[in-house]
Parts: sequence; C-alpha cells; structure tokens
Amino acid sequence: MSHIETGRTAIPEEKLRALAAAYGCTSHPLVDGLCELSEATGRGWWSPYKASHNARALDLAELEASAVAHRSFQWMYVPGLLQTVDYMRCLFESGQPDSPQAVDAGIEFRQRRQHVLADGSQRFHAVIHEAALLMKFVPGDVMRRQIEHLVTMAELPHVRIQLLPFKSDVNSTTPGAPFNILDSQVPELSTVYVEHPVSSVFLGDREHLTQYNSAFEHLSAVALPPVALQGERKCYTERDSLQLIQHLLYTL
Repeated sequence: MSHIETGRTAIPEEKLRALAAAYGCTSHPLVDGLCELSEATGRGWWSPYKASHNARALDLAELEASAVAHRSFQWMYVPGLLQTVDYMRCLFESGQPDSPQAVDAGIEFRQRRQHVLADGSQRFHAVIHEAALLMKFVPGDVMRRQIEHLVTMAELPHVRIQLLPFKSDVNSTTPGAPFNILDSQVPELSTVYVEHPVSSVFLGDREHLTQYNSAFEHLSAVALPPVALQGERKCYTERDSLQLIQHLLYTL
C-alpha cells in the first residue's frame, strides 16, 4: 500500500475499485476520477523541465493542465498565468541570483503554463490586491504594460479579474499567504496550492478545501466588480476594478 500511495507502484482499476468499496467510498464520480488518475502517465509538456524545476512547480503545471477552473488570490504579485514576459524577467532577476540561462528557463516554463488560458476550456478567476500593482520591484513602464495586459486578458470570456482595494472589508480569517484553488471535474479531487517562499504546499482534504473555498468567496464578495469593457458596464457611478486600474495607470 505504501508503494501505491507514493506512486511507485501502479494499481489496476479493478483493485482500486475494490479498495474504494472496502473503505466505504460510495461516490461513483469520485471513484471514476480516481481510476482516471491511476491510469494517467503523469507525463506532459512539463516533463522535459524536470532537470531545471522542482517537483512542486511540475505538480502545479500538471494540476493546472487537468483543472476545469482555476481561482487565484494574490497579495503582492500578479498571478503567474497573467504575467507579461517583462514582468516575469524582473521578478526572476531580482529575486534569484541565477544565471541568465536559468532566468530564461523560468520564463519559458511560466509561459508554457499560460497556455491553459489560450483555448478557453478552463475558467480563470483572479482576485488581486491593489498592493500588487503598486509594488516597486518592477520599473514603472513594465508595470504599466502589465496592468494593460490584465485588461486585455479580462476581455476573454473565461477570464474574470477583480481588484481588492486597500479599503476593502477583509476579515481576520483571510489567509495570509497567496493561494490557488485548482478545481477538478470531481470536486473531491480539487486541490489548494498555498504559496510560500520556503516551501509551498498542496492541500486536498475536505476541511482545507472548505476553508479556502469560503475564503475565496469572501474575497470575491468584498473585492471590486470585475474588469469589464466599457460597452458591458451597466453602471458608471459605482466603483469597479476597471476604474481602479485606470487610476493606477494615471499615477504611474
């Protein structure tokens, strides 16, 4: 069992179904989802990057590729799937004293991750704190292009972007670390990715899923209405994310 749990040994579908029955699992969608996972090879576009990236980065890429929806909350940075190349380069060069080759590899890997938003098959919802667009670790012109890119991405029908202003009513239970919720077709197989500079973690138990789902719902509720094209806006007197973006662009 330990070899199966750690992925060193595969388990045939009939044995997996028998084990699920023995453990009292009666959810057919969950068992079917587990069987699909057991048959997956784990190989994808991320496989060639094993030599240059840690296991958590590869696991995140795999989860993003298989998710049906992705919800992201960020305090200090623009979510990776929404970053421009110039913004990425500034982050990699200032945060890691790596070689130019390592920086280029990091940018390439992150760009490949962004492909999940290209075909519209995955819903993406980001809540970004206003602070992330005021940080000075990237030059003003880079931040300007990054903010403009957010507006462009928000035009996609499957992308929803909200800004969380400093004056928002965030309660004390809000997680202090940025996090991503990777929603699976089977809700029980969804995963929370909590980012940390030392060691990011993946959480998949019901208690944590409930906690972070509730946190994201609260953040979305207190954030400004999403970025929308002028033609789609129903009211010009209420504050929304686009107005805050326009203000931030004016101050750069």
